[in-house]
Amino acid sequence: MPILTIEITGTAGAHAPDLAARIADVAGAVFGSAPGQTWVRLRWLDGGDYAENGGGPPPDVHPVFVSVIEAHPPEGGERERRAASLTIAIAEACDRPADNVHVIYEPPGAGRVAFGGRLVDGE
Repeated sequence: MPILTIEITGTAGAHAPDLAARIADVAGAVFGSAPGQTWVRLRWLDGGDYAENGGGPPPDVHPVFVSVIEAHPPEGGERERRAASLTIAIAEACDRPADNVHVIYEPPGAGRVAFGGRLVDGE
């Protein structure tokens, strides 16, 4: 069960109210998840709460940060392919350039994530 935490720089009101659902659907397609098995938490990061050294980003750049937890994330080339597919899918859903979407793989969730008190299997 992939869990995605997404932070989008900008103003929440500037996007469709169903954005989290759209992202969950496109991410579910990337992961090949059954309905209800890809979870998305969407947060907005006000422009004043984001900065880059040297005075950036330019005014028209609004990064999207995607943290991914999977019980058993893929390795090597498969992780690269999945990250690329996820980047494109989320960029399209958010109407942002893919260059502004950044995917962060968290450590495997198996053995450290519990749903309803039940720890996800470590195998």
